[in-house]
Amino acid sequence: MSSVAAILPASSASSSPNLLRCHLIEARHEFLRLLRTPMFCIPTLVFPAMFYLLFGVLMNRGHNAGPFDMATYMLAGYGAFGVMAPGLFGFGVSVATDRDRGWLQWRRAMPLPPGAYLVAKLAMAMLFAAIIFVILATIAITVAGVHLPLTAWAQLFAVDVLGVLPFCAIGLFVGSAVGAQAAPAIINLIYLPLSFLSGLWLPLSAMPAFLREIAPLWPAYHLGQLAYAAVGQPSTGSTLSHVAALAVVTVAFLVPARRRLARG
Repeated sequence: MSSVAAILPASSASSSPNLLRCHLIEARHEFLRLLRTPMFCIPTLVFPAMFYLLFGVLMNRGHNAGPFDMATYMLAGYGAFGVMAPGLFGFGVSVATDRDRGWLQWRRAMPLPPGAYLVAKLAMAMLFAAIIFVILATIAITVAGVHLPLTAWAQLFAVDVLGVLPFCAIGLFVGSAVGAQAAPAIINLIYLPLSFLSGLWLPLSAMPAFLREIAPLWPAYHLGQLAYAAVGQPSTGSTLSHVAALAVVTVAFLVPARRRLARG
C-alpha cells in the first residue's frame, strides 16, 4: 500500500497538464498557421512598410509640414495603421472561418485549457505587431534618417504591441457575428476608412473641419495620438483619456463577442 501511495502523487502530477506549456504551444501553432497563409501575412507585413516607404519617406524626403517631422510622424501613423491588421483580420476572418468549419465546436470536446484559443490568437496578433514595428523602425533608421532616444522607441513599441487589443476585440466581434465569406469585406470596410478618418495617413490638420471634429469617435484615432506622443510629434488629449477610450472599445466589443461564441 505504501508503494502505491508513493506512486500516485507522481503519476497524478505527471498527468496534470502544464497550462503555460499548452498556451505556448497553441500560440506557436496559431502564429505559424497565419505566417504560412500568404493572404494574411503578406498584406499584414508588407503594406505598412510599403506605404511608409512611399508616402512617409520618398515623397517627403527633406520636407516637413509645419510642426511635423514627416518621417517620424508617419512612422507613428503607419505603425498604428499596421498593427490594426493583425487584430482585425487575425481575429475577424480566422474566427469566422473556424466557426463555419465547425472548428470551435470540435475544440470544445478537446482537453484544452479554457480560453487557450483566444489567448493564442491574442499572442499571434501581438507578435505580428512587434514584427511590424521592427520592420518600420528599420526603414525609419536606415532610409528615413529618423533619430529617436531609446525611451521613445520603447514607448512606441509598447503602444504598437498593446494597441492591437481593441482591434482584436473588434475583429472577434465581427468573426462571431458573420460568416467566412462576409468577414473579409466587412473587416476591410472597417480597417481602411477607420485609418483614414483617424488621421493615420496624413495629419488631421490637413483634413476638412467636420472630419477633425468626429475623429475622436474612432479607436484608431486614440491609438494614433498615443503613437504621436510617444515619438514627440504633435498630439491632442491626454494619455489617460486615450487609454480609457481604447479600454472602453475593447470591453464593448469583447463582451458581446464572447457571449456569441459561448452560445455557439
